[in-house]
Amino acid sequence: MNQTLETGTTTVGITLKDAVIMATERRVTMENFIMHKNGKKLFQIDTYTGMTIAGLVGDAQVLVRYMKAELELYRLQRRVNMPIEAVATLLSNMLNQVKYMPYMVQLLVGGIDTAPHVFSIDAAGGSVEDVYASTGSGSPFVYGVLESQYNEKLTVDEGVDLVIKAISAAKQRDSASGGMIDVAVITKKDGYVQLPTDQIESRIRKLGLIL
Repeated sequence: MNQTLETGTTTVGITLKDAVIMATERRVTMENFIMHKNGKKLFQIDTYTGMTIAGLVGDAQVLVRYMKAELELYRLQRRVNMPIEAVATLLSNMLNQVKYMPYMVQLLVGGIDTAPHVFSIDAAGGSVEDVYASTGSGSPFVYGVLESQYNEKLTVDEGVDLVIKAISAAKQRDSASGGMIDVAVITKKDGYVQLPTDQIESRIRKLGLIL
């Protein structure tokens, strides 16, 4: 059944001076039907690495499991975490090998090693690094917010508010995006930390946005 479920989806990842912030909403759709209101689209795949998913749920979940296993094996064998660029390359190669029968996904990989990184990876294995990226049907609305409000000097607190505003803008205009927002902050000091739902709700209210 999961193979038929599509996430219309809005995801975003941004880089700051010493951090990466990633966020998604939770609505899962099947054509025009809202199948789930609390779908998980934001995952920790390594100590300092996160991944967001958009596309066919079954395909995306399999890739998350593959990546978690590969990165854990790498860490156990080498006693270090895989560099973020290598993580993106590994995932890109996995997708490119099946490009004629592709996983129907759009993915973001973000994390921090010697510097913060965000990569957007398409179904054919194309991998592009940028200071920020967004995927899914709500991404045009996210880019509209980021183009006008993003800069690399934002604090982590300001960055969290920015991704919340960006996802909220998509929720208002994209019918396939909705529900609560999930946000993770990745730093060298604390690794991958997903913010509690009540903290996100508090920020949404303080920003004057619609839950």
